[in-house]
Amino acid sequence: MASNRKPGLLERLEQGPVICAEGYLFECERRGYLQAGAFVPEVVLDHPEVVIELHREFVHAGSDVVEAFTYYGHREKMRIVGKEHLLEPLNRQALELARDVASESGALFAGDLSNTNIFTADDQSRRTVRAMFDEQAGWAAEAGVDFIIAETFSHAEEALIALDAIKETGLPAVVTLALHREPMTRDGLTPAEACKRIEAAGAAVVGLNCIRGPRTMLPHLEAIRSAVSGHVAALPVPYRTHDDEPTFQSLRDPELDGQPFPTALDPFMCTRNDIAAFGEAALGLGIRYLGVCCGAGPHHIRSLAEAVGKTPPASRYSADMSKHAYLGTDPSLLPENREYAERL
Repeated sequence: MASNRKPGLLERLEQGPVICAEGYLFECERRGYLQAGAFVPEVVLDHPEVVIELHREFVHAGSDVVEAFTYYGHREKMRIVGKEHLLEPLNRQALELARDVASESGALFAGDLSNTNIFTADDQSRRTVRAMFDEQAGWAAEAGVDFIIAETFSHAEEALIALDAIKETGLPAVVTLALHREPMTRDGLTPAEACKRIEAAGAAVVGLNCIRGPRTMLPHLEAIRSAVSGHVAALPVPYRTHDDEPTFQSLRDPELDGQPFPTALDPFMCTRNDIAAFGEAALGLGIRYLGVCCGAGPHHIRSLAEAVGKTPPASRYSADMSKHAYLGTDPSLLPENREYAERL
């Protein structure tokens, strides 16, 4: 009898690339349903239909994972906005929305833990963040997630605490670090060494996400790939960071007074071709868990998916400039249109 069991994360990674769309915070903010600065995912409770639609758009574009929108939905962030009493309802609702879209699409269903911003490597902060991770990981396990993502950690030690909380659930863990201007974790480890330790502690997938764009993340991914034996994750932000300004917080626009992050980053946005080139390069290194983080739109996800050999439903509408009235190559185009195109 044929099995209807859905292949798990590691099985899919053994078969080929797995795309995980992230970027929910920035995309909901752009759509007018989330406040920049606080970046708390209240949209999950206020406008669940927006979250459902974004999940569906990312899957349509090629995401193999529906990630519950619980990033920054932890106790500390909810306390800052005066809504700590809504912590559990928000998490459970986010998980339910993601589970429904994963079920209807056949995508993997992931829970999510994130950096707490209160970790200071002392015993009190260790206990506090562990309690935060335990409650969120517990809700995710109860919802039936396929695996749990722990992401955007500046401290390797905080990432290890999150990993330990996930291990208590018995679920696979994808653990990713975030690199700021200094190409080290805040506890003084190279990304390669930190990922090696996290893998040794039991993570199924290790790597980097957020903060750095494709150009300034890729060299560190190459080092990580060489240092670990398991699967590697690569989820940059879609902004054109460079050696002098390696993070999207450090980007500067001479025409602006102040830093562009987070609401004036538009001039630095990566093109679809940039994201495709990153996907090809990362896959060439043997990196199979791929995505795009803060700033990602469905068009980025589609370009990434297509670059690594996938044909998502959205590929039906991929650009075909041969049909353009002036720039196309179709022989039925009017000669005068082609002549006009030469003057564009």
